[in-house]
Amino acid sequence: MAVRADAGQRAGGRSVAGLAVTDPSRVRNVVLVGPSGAGKTTLVEALLAHTSTIPRRGSVTEGTTVGDHDPAAVRQQRSIALSVAPLLHEDHKVNLIDTPGYGDFVGELRAGLRAADAALFVVPADAGREGTVDPAIVAQWEECAAVGMPRAVVVARCDHPRADLEATIAAIQEAFGSGVAPLYLPIRDGSDSITALYGLLSQTPDGQAPAGAEDARGTLIEGIIEQSEDETLMDRYLEGEELEFATLVEDLETAVARGAFHPVIPVCAMGGTGLEALLEVLVGGFPSPLEHPLPHVRGIDGSEHPVLTADPDGPLAAEVVRTSADAYVGRVSLVRVFSGTLRPESTVHVSGHHAALPEPRSADHDGASNGDGWADEGHDADERIAHVYSPLGATLREVDGCVAGDICALTKVGSAETGDTVSASDHPLLLDCWNLPDPLLPIAVLAKSRADEDALVKTLAKIVAADATLRLERNQETHQTVLWCMGEAHADVVLGRLRAGGADVETEPVKVPMRMTFRKPARVTGRHVKQSGGHGQYAVCHVEFEPLPQGIGFEFESRVVGGSVPTQFIPSVEKGVRAQLERGVTEGPSSASSPIVDVKAILVDGKAHSVDSSDAAFQTAGALAVREAAQACGTVLLEPLDEVTVRIPDEHLGAVLGDLSGRRGRVLGTDVAGPGRTLVRAEVPQTELLRYAVDLRAMTSGTATFARAFSRYDVAIGV
Repeated sequence: MAVRADAGQRAGGRSVAGLAVTDPSRVRNVVLVGPSGAGKTTLVEALLAHTSTIPRRGSVTEGTTVGDHDPAAVRQQRSIALSVAPLLHEDHKVNLIDTPGYGDFVGELRAGLRAADAALFVVPADAGREGTVDPAIVAQWEECAAVGMPRAVVVARCDHPRADLEATIAAIQEAFGSGVAPLYLPIRDGSDSITALYGLLSQTPDGQAPAGAEDARGTLIEGIIEQSEDETLMDRYLEGEELEFATLVEDLETAVARGAFHPVIPVCAMGGTGLEALLEVLVGGFPSPLEHPLPHVRGIDGSEHPVLTADPDGPLAAEVVRTSADAYVGRVSLVRVFSGTLRPESTVHVSGHHAALPEPRSADHDGASNGDGWADEGHDADERIAHVYSPLGATLREVDGCVAGDICALTKVGSAETGDTVSASDHPLLLDCWNLPDPLLPIAVLAKSRADEDALVKTLAKIVAADATLRLERNQETHQTVLWCMGEAHADVVLGRLRAGGADVETEPVKVPMRMTFRKPARVTGRHVKQSGGHGQYAVCHVEFEPLPQGIGFEFESRVVGGSVPTQFIPSVEKGVRAQLERGVTEGPSSASSPIVDVKAILVDGKAHSVDSSDAAFQTAGALAVREAAQACGTVLLEPLDEVTVRIPDEHLGAVLGDLSGRRGRVLGTDVAGPGRTLVRAEVPQTELLRYAVDLRAMTSGTATFARAFSRYDVAIGV
């Protein structure tokens, strides 16, 4: 028996059965992909109930589904996090990986794609009424196609009053291209309700072929034959030979596993129609972990390592695809095992992200990446694994091991973060991490009171460790704590988790660090003379200031002759000038001053006292000289510019260019970025990009992506 049930428990209570696997060929890891509201979670519930994994279906609206157990998901009535729900069908374990459909949670979707060996695209049956499939799901289809991931399509909610199955299938074929064909057609009763499915290959049930079945069957068979390795099949078919059912099924399974053919299955999750047919495709058509290529692996020192296979007896190589916190057991790490076997009561090595990091977003955004990858310097630790669990949503069911190809959960692995590699302590490895989009919506948070500050720091550390699409920045100039999120929905979830963790927080407008420079040259005097009994303070310095070209920074020169400023105090003047330039000269409590940059200071003369002059006095005199220069030279405000690249469908090009112009952006050029897509490069002030992630998504229906990187400071116009 390749699959067996072991005892397990839910954190805090109920006993359930866990599924353990000994043979990777009996595992199917399937990620559900689709737009928000397509019916993915409802479909998972129906499959779990159909296979008696759960006693009855839960409801999204009532918050009782296996996958959507997070309070934020229940409140929003949509998935916000990846969840795993395994079921048993025909002696196969199928790990259904339900992912959010909303764009803000694309990190959860990418994690699901990493953990899966095949993708099930879920499209609502009323999509055909609009004539097109959701553009966001088309982009995901293209992403899967680029890596050759096997795909099938479920047309869900076929019993919806607005369902138009035929139009939706046509829209799917138009959007997804060749190789997409129905495997079943609906059988309807007199009231046009779907009562069963007609198998186009098996031609069953007998005598119930719906209209158009013969043509659809011919199209399906031709599509299968095109992918067959038997070059004689097409000639035999065209000559009128009736091909054997077993031959067609075998070639269909090969074509699906290869990612060259994509069957379409209509399903009525609420009524149960099509569920058995879908399970047959998942088990018989999708590949096992033995057939799916594994991620590239290397030693933790960067050395090359032989290619791994899904061998339970091979070196242990697993990956943390998601991290969460459970109220009862603490940190829970969801792990996909690629090679070897993960066993309880063993010691493993946890390796962090040692890949080279991209340049920071700007000089003022410490620790934030500006492209795909992880903002992590890397870490290594040995951890003791006490138990291994098979997850069913939030339910953890203890098993006696997790073999290559399967998915499990670990608890209380303190150093493990999303994206980390879990390997044997005596054979540590590092899997190349997957790509994640850069979070581009900044949210500034602050504790409402001093008592909340400790809770904010602790809770932030936990959330950032769990969410790989969240970046934490502590800006030293604006003194703000900034969370870089994927969008407003993502930010709402993060803020909710902060408050649930005991941190009473509020948000404030994000401040963009500005700079200033002098407008023209001037000669000024910094004079600091005080007498208060005993030793006084005496320092006078005459300094010439002049602006430098942008990007030069600060230069200091001494032209003092005759010892008017003693040699030992010249560095003191420079130190005072430099410190005041960094502090800026803006008066008032409203905000921090802007540093002054690109300035040259020339010390030309001064006066000293044999008793009252000191290092501190000349530092103060240098600082006063800067303040005098700001009045005499005049100042110019400089703002940071980011170089922005926007990848957009051609139909939205005009709107995006007009919007960039309205943001005081300067278009640098455009390039072809694939069929029907354009890459726009522009320089845009950072102050105009604070909500660009939200606005661009609304402007392009979620079909555009953009990246930003600090470019330079320039004169602020229109601020």
